[in-house]
Amino acid sequence: MSHVYELYYKAFETLRKVREINTVDDNDRYCKIITETLQEHLTVIPKLAMGIIECQSLMRPDETDKFMNTLLRSRISRRVIAEQHLALTETFHSPWHFPDAQQLQDPNADFVGEVFLRCNAKEVVQDCSQMAHSRTEEAFGSDRVLPQVRIDGHLNATFPYILSHLQYIVGELLRNSIQAVVERWAHLPGHPAPVEVLICEAPQHVIIRISDQGGGIPKDILPNLWSFGKGPRSHIHLENLVQVPKMAATMQELKRSTTSTTGNTRNVNDERRPVDGSLSSLTYRPPNLRLGMGLPMSRVYAEYWAGSLELHSLEGYGVDAFLTISKLGNKNEQLSTRASMDAV
Repeated sequence: MSHVYELYYKAFETLRKVREINTVDDNDRYCKIITETLQEHLTVIPKLAMGIIECQSLMRPDETDKFMNTLLRSRISRRVIAEQHLALTETFHSPWHFPDAQQLQDPNADFVGEVFLRCNAKEVVQDCSQMAHSRTEEAFGSDRVLPQVRIDGHLNATFPYILSHLQYIVGELLRNSIQAVVERWAHLPGHPAPVEVLICEAPQHVIIRISDQGGGIPKDILPNLWSFGKGPRSHIHLENLVQVPKMAATMQELKRSTTSTTGNTRNVNDERRPVDGSLSSLTYRPPNLRLGMGLPMSRVYAEYWAGSLELHSLEGYGVDAFLTISKLGNKNEQLSTRASMDAV
């Protein structure tokens, strides 16, 4: 906890000394400060989670969860603002931006900063399922038969959203479902049951239901499913968090472009464009590295953008997860909800 406090205190002292920005050079220097600060804060989430678990005997679980939820929402708000500024600055410096540019068309025209204007639910599920299959295969071996991910419903549902946030939430849900099915079918004959994904589009939101037959959530875990620090496996989570001292971006470390199956490419080679490292490394961690924070964090991200995440478990059968996504930019967007969160 003291480490997190020092990081935020240092960031405050650094940013308050920044002079008024009047020129492009001033903004470039400011962007360098923001980038360095974002990189330093990659340790915040694992350190926070470790601190919460270590303090569980000193504070009530509802108090620690409230503290964690409030701090995470505040962190999301600040990182979104910072990364949006960096993204727009990169757009300004892009070669196509200038009048005499040979390339007159923006390769990332579907993005406004970090907001992807044509986010397709089906394509996001496909990308996340491929990632989940790859990570599960690495953990259990290539000889293990993995469940298929079947997608049905409104397959053309498209909406504006911050892609990394949606990929993290959907990826976390699919990872859990695929891993549960694989572990259950290790003791059952035949091919594993598929993971069913249903997409439903409404005027103001999109609902994604992910259903599996992985046996459901054990009774001892279910009451503390949304808690960051409480639960029968908290000691295991603490040991695993020690292995993740910094949640750095796997894609960023590899210095390559992220290309999805949709053909949408985001260049992460530019040092001014840090990927949300906390989400990237959470998504790319091995399936057997259980941290006990995937579902609580997914709910925080969903609720921050006026959405929701609910799970219904049938012990002995499987789990239905319902993710409601509010369409960013919709005139009925619940701005007051996020405003109240930011004010906490």
